[in-house]
Amino acid sequence: MRERWILETKKADFDALAAKLSVPPLLVRCMVNRGLETEEEMRRYLYGGLEDLHDPRQMKGVSEAVELLRRAEARGESVGIASDFDCDGIFSAYILWLGFRQIGLTGNIYTPDRIIEGYGLNRRIVNEAKAAGVTVLVTCDNGIAANEAVAYAKEQGMTVIVTDHHEVQEELPPADVIVDPKQDGETYPFCGLCGAGVAFKLICALYDACGVAATEKWKLLEYTAIATVADVMELRDENRILVKYGLQQLEKTSHVGLRALLEVQGMAGKRLNAGHIGFVIGPCFNAAGRISTVSASFDLLMETEYGEALKKAQKLKEINEARKAMTEEGVKQATAMLEGKPLRDVLVLLLPDVHESLAGIVAGRIKESTGHPVIVFTRISDGNVKGSGRSIEAYHMFHELLLCKDLMSRFGGHKMAAGMTLPEANLPELTRRLNEQSALCEEDFRPVVKIDAAMPVGYATERLIEEFERMEPFGVGNPKPVFAEQHFSVLRAQQLGKDGNVLKMHVQNRLGNRCEAMLFRGKEEFEQFLMENFGERELKRMYDGKENDIDVAFTYFPILNEFRGSRTVQIQVSGYCRIE
Repeated sequence: MRERWILETKKADFDALAAKLSVPPLLVRCMVNRGLETEEEMRRYLYGGLEDLHDPRQMKGVSEAVELLRRAEARGESVGIASDFDCDGIFSAYILWLGFRQIGLTGNIYTPDRIIEGYGLNRRIVNEAKAAGVTVLVTCDNGIAANEAVAYAKEQGMTVIVTDHHEVQEELPPADVIVDPKQDGETYPFCGLCGAGVAFKLICALYDACGVAATEKWKLLEYTAIATVADVMELRDENRILVKYGLQQLEKTSHVGLRALLEVQGMAGKRLNAGHIGFVIGPCFNAAGRISTVSASFDLLMETEYGEALKKAQKLKEINEARKAMTEEGVKQATAMLEGKPLRDVLVLLLPDVHESLAGIVAGRIKESTGHPVIVFTRISDGNVKGSGRSIEAYHMFHELLLCKDLMSRFGGHKMAAGMTLPEANLPELTRRLNEQSALCEEDFRPVVKIDAAMPVGYATERLIEEFERMEPFGVGNPKPVFAEQHFSVLRAQQLGKDGNVLKMHVQNRLGNRCEAMLFRGKEEFEQFLMENFGERELKRMYDGKENDIDVAFTYFPILNEFRGSRTVQIQVSGYCRIE
């Protein structure tokens, strides 16, 4: 799939801002490219601390929810936490559970069965909570679309507080209080929190109202950070602060379960970044709710004995390894289904044999490989199918599916992802409508790579690379800077990794600057590109370390590679093309 490379050309007085902020002008350029306009915004981005987090009482419903919770504590009532089964739901519930215990509220966590019940609050949870004596039910990472279940809880005499972060639908649930920064009339200055972020803000306000020391709030940061990254929230505004300080806390965590998980994953004692959460920690918690039972995650989080925690962490790791293998099989099936066929604007795929909890992951992988929005469906009981969709920047999946809501029995989501259940007989009509109304064009399907600057590798000094650390954590909404240079010669190359899927190249630009270039993904595609453009002979000469005619342009990010006490500049290659 051919990328579109676009060099960002936003204007600003880079030198003046750099002098005021004590950073290189190139760093200012990168911040401007990420939508920061003022010195104040940039200063908060670079140096923002916990004192810069927004006052949680600004969020609609928070003060009212705090009063209901304090009244419940004063009356000795029991509180139920109705969670979800993904990483965000798990940590949302854990934050509330810890926070409520801190002020003397007790209660249990209730989660739906992903396969039997699907997402969100349901009657079984309400009945189970009522039987346990729960009088106040608090949802987290769900509830905004659970109108029927919330109404049922109210019928049972419960006080219901909905905390959520998903898009608000046409009708709000009949809860006593709703805390969701996406609802109408919201006064909170940032609507991009995940479910755990909303739960964290509620507990912060509760602690303030109950006179709990501020240090107790900050103990919840690592859980909020894990959920924020795992739920693919944009690392903008206060999400950056939550993740930045949460990562620092996670590195030296005293939490028994998280320490054990870091150890079994070989990450104990290492400097952690958002990628470690997104690709290692988060998937372990997500996998339990997908293909096993979410209780495995809560068992680890609530374990207090380290030896037992190691066993439970190992179990989560094994569940995730099984999830990876099942996902690969699903991707193969989806790829085979599309092979040799023209791609429609919106790809709607029915994969009956794929585990329904993996449909979203498979959809995401197919979206990455095709550049199209994708919805993957699997068969469930009673002639119904359950789907999970992943979108592209040009396609607001939630809004488009909302126009087809009459075809669905359950539905929810946001711009980039959605989940739904519908009769299988409605699938052709859904496919037809989504494609007829899509308004997408061919350019929308080509991934856009925004280049921060055309920079020769010789400019990437050790000091400049260290300055880039100020921009971390990187992730959605705050990507690593992307630089580009034309005309690299590849002096030699070798395959690395257990499966030989990593390519290490020694390259030289036309100014004579040499460095190592690492390609961590897509080695086979890169080899195919080289053969198509320069021939198999030149590819062989490259691997043999012989003079060759290869001349490529790279997009890259520079890093410092430390080996046996020495530090050298290395570039991580993210894209390539031939410049005539």
